[in-house]
Amino acid sequence: MADQLAMDKSLAISNLRDAGYSQRRIAKTLGVSRGAVRRHLAGESSNRTIAPTAPIALAPTGSADSNSTTAPTGSDQSQATDSAAVGNSQCEPFRDIVIQKCQAGLSARRIHQDLVADHGADVSYWSVNRFVQALGRTTELPFRRMEVRPGEELQVDFGTGAKIRNPDGTYRRTHVFRAVLSHSRKGYSEAVFRQDTESFIRALENCFWAIGGVPQRVVFDNAKCAVKTPDWHDPELNPKLVDFCKHYGCAFLPTRVRTPRHKGKVERGVDYVQENALRGREFETLAAQNDHLHHWESRVADTRIHGTTRKQVLACFIDVEKPSLANLPSTRFEFYHEAKRKVSRGGHISINRSFYSVPPEYLGRDIWVRHDSHLVRIFDENLRHIATHTIIEPGRFQTDAGHIASQKISPIERGIAHLHNKMRLIGPSANQWADAVVAGRGVEAARVLQGVLAMSRMHSGDAIDAACGIAVRSGAINCRIIRTLLRRQPETTQTTMEFMEDHPIIRPIVEYAKFIHTKVQEGIYQSIRSSPPC
Repeated sequence: MADQLAMDKSLAISNLRDAGYSQRRIAKTLGVSRGAVRRHLAGESSNRTIAPTAPIALAPTGSADSNSTTAPTGSDQSQATDSAAVGNSQCEPFRDIVIQKCQAGLSARRIHQDLVADHGADVSYWSVNRFVQALGRTTELPFRRMEVRPGEELQVDFGTGAKIRNPDGTYRRTHVFRAVLSHSRKGYSEAVFRQDTESFIRALENCFWAIGGVPQRVVFDNAKCAVKTPDWHDPELNPKLVDFCKHYGCAFLPTRVRTPRHKGKVERGVDYVQENALRGREFETLAAQNDHLHHWESRVADTRIHGTTRKQVLACFIDVEKPSLANLPSTRFEFYHEAKRKVSRGGHISINRSFYSVPPEYLGRDIWVRHDSHLVRIFDENLRHIATHTIIEPGRFQTDAGHIASQKISPIERGIAHLHNKMRLIGPSANQWADAVVAGRGVEAARVLQGVLAMSRMHSGDAIDAACGIAVRSGAINCRIIRTLLRRQPETTQTTMEFMEDHPIIRPIVEYAKFIHTKVQEGIYQSIRSSPPC
């Protein structure tokens, strides 16, 4: 306290300053340093709470426009002048003239010139400058805290989340959704990749189900995911958000543009999540970050004593605010995008640069698709469900094994068990040889067995089975050995069948002779009748 001025000197500095003394003269008169005088006068100016005596509009602080950035509640600035600071000024007789010129936008230099030239004022420029600055001095009113009843308001906002480390070493940015009940300060946090309409609605819906009820209104800023056209009196909301509010029976009220203090509770809540829960952390997946946020919410945020309410957050929420929340509906809000697609030659459809398979019978046909951030549901032209896929990253293909035509599945794709079963059908020796190949060749056995099965197009099954028997006895498990053994086998000769003279379907030779004789005679008779007479 040694550097603090005594009460008598503090009062003397104020009186001498009101008498028009300069800081240099005050310091010399009282025997104190100029710095002490300057600090005392600066502190005295900031502590003045003199009521306004001459309301003037030197600088506009608000606008009648519906999109004005001035808040209708909170810290409106009064335009009170510091009469004590200008009461003893040489410009006091010209107060009304100076005020008019200030309202006209003239500078202090121009005002000084006009006072000297037009009104014969004997004042210095610096006296005019100090007088103008004192006129523009205002006294701020205190902020008014807006408290609400339990279950009445939920404030929501987005902030920067922790990074997600990809397998290739790169990082992906996330956003953290934060919601705070205005009465109890009960919060909810969820990390998302995008700040689009779907992510916002899903996060808000998850918040409702997490707190077990619906508040009367939701307060958010004018982000494009929620508000199409900002307007303080009548904003145009996203149609999906309007349907969401109808489903849950709540109202959505955007704040005034660029006025974050209208949702100050969640503004501080976002900072609290970033500083206390996520700072200095990174995660492998988005699910891991959300698990961490859920654990932090229940173990840290809910158990703390809030600095404003001086109550435990979770206890205040359970005892006071949760009973005031509206009941949840029986079903969740259905949010999806609907589009028509044509199946490509590859049997896939494209959704957001990702590709999903459909059954082969729909190749080249038009189908309907409903997709959200989690699932892709595919329907035929009659809206019968035909396939469902999970969302994948852009540029990738997701193919259901049941959507591949059987003719397009190679034996190797079918697996080693399929090839082994085919070898078993050839014969016991072939089956025994296939067992030895699988045990000895491992992954390569698939192509070896496929090569032997291809030989069945040129050789009989008995020949292949005999060759496999020889290979088993010699311990050979190569496809080349089977091919060589088949080449060395003698070629098969055509089997001659015994000529049969007697059979129920074979007629006696005598009948054939009579048939031929009859036909010959009929031919001779017809030729004689057709010849002309001599």
